[in-house]
Amino acid sequence: MVPRFQSVAVIGAGPSGISAVKALQEENIFQTIRLFERRGHIGGIWQYDETPDLFPSQEPSSQDHEIPSRLPLLKTPSPEDVTSRTAIYESLDSNVGAKVMAFTHTPFPDINSASSTRHLGKFNPTRPFRVVRKYLEDVFQEYLHLASLNTTVERLEKRNQKWTLTLRQSGHGDGNSPKDYWWEEQFDAVIVASGHYSVPFVPFVPGLSAAFARYPTVFEHSKAFRKADDYVKKRVVVVGGSVSSADLVADLHAIVKGPLELSQRGKNEALQSAWELPNVNVRPTVKEIQATEEGVNVVFSDNSRLESVDKIIFATEYRLSYPFLVPNPVTPNNRLAGFYQHIFKIGDPSLALVGQVRAAISFRVYEYQAVAVARYFAGRNAVPLPTPQEQDVWEVQRLQSKGHTALFHEIKPEFKEYFDFLRTLAGPPAPATGGYSLPPWEDRWAEQGFEILQQKDKYWKSLRRAADGLGVLTAKL
Repeated sequence: MVPRFQSVAVIGAGPSGISAVKALQEENIFQTIRLFERRGHIGGIWQYDETPDLFPSQEPSSQDHEIPSRLPLLKTPSPEDVTSRTAIYESLDSNVGAKVMAFTHTPFPDINSASSTRHLGKFNPTRPFRVVRKYLEDVFQEYLHLASLNTTVERLEKRNQKWTLTLRQSGHGDGNSPKDYWWEEQFDAVIVASGHYSVPFVPFVPGLSAAFARYPTVFEHSKAFRKADDYVKKRVVVVGGSVSSADLVADLHAIVKGPLELSQRGKNEALQSAWELPNVNVRPTVKEIQATEEGVNVVFSDNSRLESVDKIIFATEYRLSYPFLVPNPVTPNNRLAGFYQHIFKIGDPSLALVGQVRAAISFRVYEYQAVAVARYFAGRNAVPLPTPQEQDVWEVQRLQSKGHTALFHEIKPEFKEYFDFLRTLAGPPAPATGGYSLPPWEDRWAEQGFEILQQKDKYWKSLRRAADGLGVLTAKL
């Protein structure tokens, strides 16, 4: 049997890229499989960088440095892309239940951090980030020979029926004269698995740019958070109403100067117990930021004012970023346009994404996407993809139901429908391959996925009760 595509490139060595390479290799049919990762290790966002991003982070772009007109060649190194640094901080534990976060083929080791054990109890379903990182490294170990590390994909475009990757690899030359090596490679098909937690989003606020220019150390995105020690006895404002904001509030509410100020436009109601923690003052949106001789002041939309702020942390999510894709499919509203089921490029399914979805139970959905794509690329998919016209209709209908923002890519609560689609497309493994049958969706997976939030909710409520003097009474009840 001849595969639909002979050669496949994978971009990104995080959980989704690892899933893609494993699934492709198990088909035992492709002539060439290559993985390109811009950093010097695999694991993606689960690697720790002691020095975080600068604020405000700028979206990386191939236009930041000119692509040479003649390749291959060695060239003076390009500036570091600081958005490749991760958001991992020292005390980070996973926020998806370990039983269902793990790939179906390999469970997580049963290891908890001291802080999660204190707060959530023994044998809680979190895992420290170092455990997750090693887990990914172990899963990928037998595929390392397929990886090209320290290699940035500067451009990806279709030329003469082939996907052409313009590549830049750092680390050439000697210490006195380092060089980047630039070259091109061509593939029949490409899986983009570069993730969507690299480029922080900071909303426009009047006065922010001027205040940042004058007092740059005051401003951060939650991606730059590293340890709570940096905020002790400081006047802090957190901006945001979702998971990262809740984690910051939980870490900082008891140690800052005065109340922790929490500015929200909207909020996740499931995190209400975090917003009600002791020493938290909920504010409306930020109307203006002022830089004065004395420091930074924040004016809120109700015209209340907070003076001499030491830290403003924007927990305001991330921008989608595929700057190497020609044409760039990211819309001004932060949605990826033109990809059926968030995976296959409509009209040209030789380009596929793995890992673009949100609220879809983490590693496990990447695994299912990867197996479905690998079997489609191999020509072994159990059912055909719809026609391009039918795929266009799917996108229009989803826009009508989900809207034009990044929420377009949110799978919750249609877990079963999405996993069933992927499992049906993939079908059973072919004989004489290393593939396996994807397990059918189980409703308990959703419960297991969100059980950490339920345990955090109980912990946060216990802190509120203790602050209100109700701890002993509640314990007796």
